[in-house]
Amino acid sequence: MSPIEIAGVGRYLPKKILTNDELSERVETSDSWIVERVGIKTRHIADATETNLVMATQASLGALEQAQLTAAELDLIIVATATPDRFMPSTATQLAAQLGVACPSFDLNAACSGFVYALHIAKQFFAAGTAKNILIVGSELMSRILDWNDRRTCVLFGDGAGAVILKSGQKKNFIASEIFADGRYADLLNTTPHFRVDPFEGPMQTTKLTMEGNKVFRFAVETLEQLVTDMLAKNNLQKTDIDWLVPHQANARIITATAKKLELSMDKVILTLATQGNTTAASIPLALATGILDGRIKRGDLLLLEAFGAGFVWGANLIRY
Repeated sequence: MSPIEIAGVGRYLPKKILTNDELSERVETSDSWIVERVGIKTRHIADATETNLVMATQASLGALEQAQLTAAELDLIIVATATPDRFMPSTATQLAAQLGVACPSFDLNAACSGFVYALHIAKQFFAAGTAKNILIVGSELMSRILDWNDRRTCVLFGDGAGAVILKSGQKKNFIASEIFADGRYADLLNTTPHFRVDPFEGPMQTTKLTMEGNKVFRFAVETLEQLVTDMLAKNNLQKTDIDWLVPHQANARIITATAKKLELSMDKVILTLATQGNTTAASIPLALATGILDGRIKRGDLLLLEAFGAGFVWGANLIRY
């Protein structure tokens, strides 16, 4: 266990809200079908001014305010994103500049598991004694890479950013963290290539997301069930020790299956899926911020964060708030 505590959280959601009924005017779907299959009613969609960097900055400022820290006190910034505004420089270095600091900063792409991967990496910096305050941000512009004529995917995703500041603490609150990957399943959930084969042929291709939802669903449920069971056993914890499940917000059925495996009632699960959709690497920090800011998550509560995403990549963190 590591003496790390969650010092502050922040969030940003774009102003525009896209409803299922509005989507049904574009593709062959309906509000009832989307709610029944995935549990989403609305999602936030960024406008031209709400870039990945803008969202990340606003969420970070909220986290700094709650943590009562200045940006100058940050030792490291990690931004988990699969949808940066630019391939380079990284969103994290631009975020540092926006905050007025010049600390080590880098982006991390682990798709929907980006935030749990970032927490796992941050834990190593604390263990090495090379950081005392770390800002971790999940920021995603999924609306930019969706095929809005593909009803299998366009109904699932939304935009947003969540931020968390970890700092060295007195109590050993970061109990465990595990990450995994298996690239053999890349074809089941991916985006089209970024560049043409012939660099002189023309401009960059448009990136679009594709997914074989049923196969991804089955693998995710089985993998996450095994992960949470093993993690609790390794750390001599019982299912009853978990106060809150803070899951990646991909699909209501996956979340329900994980809660059932933990024997947790759904009122002990932080859910933002219905109003935010799947915001990929931003979904867990957004859910965590929601639970903390509305007062449900209290100091001393044991949190299980878990995610599964394209790659396949998956992982979980056990943290006491």
